[in-house]
Amino acid sequence: MKTAASYLLRDPAEVQPWAETCGQIRPLIEEADGAAAEVHHVKIDNAKLHLHKNTDEIYYIIEGRGTMVLNDEEIAVKQGMVVYVPRGTPHKAIGALTVLTVCIPRGVLHDIHELE
Repeated sequence: MKTAASYLLRDPAEVQPWAETCGQIRPLIEEADGAAAEVHHVKIDNAKLHLHKNTDEIYYIIEGRGTMVLNDEEIAVKQGMVVYVPRGTPHKAIGALTVLTVCIPRGVLHDIHELE
């Protein structure tokens, strides 16, 4: 990672992923970086229904197709789609998906409330 006063540069290949509520997460911009938002590269695998009380999420589907559960509704998603999940919305992704999530404001990893 290279950090300067005006930018941050991080190579995803240098970030070790770990398992969390949605699958394998690789933080690209994280809370400690002090940016206005967090950005995560996530390989969805057996995601659990959860919500964030203080964080909005934007999912960009990089690869794959599947379903997103939002509240009690299921919607089909595929590569190239964008899904906005407002704070307080129970959600999970189902299927083999690789996504980029943008979490606003930062601190989402302290704001995961599993519902199943």
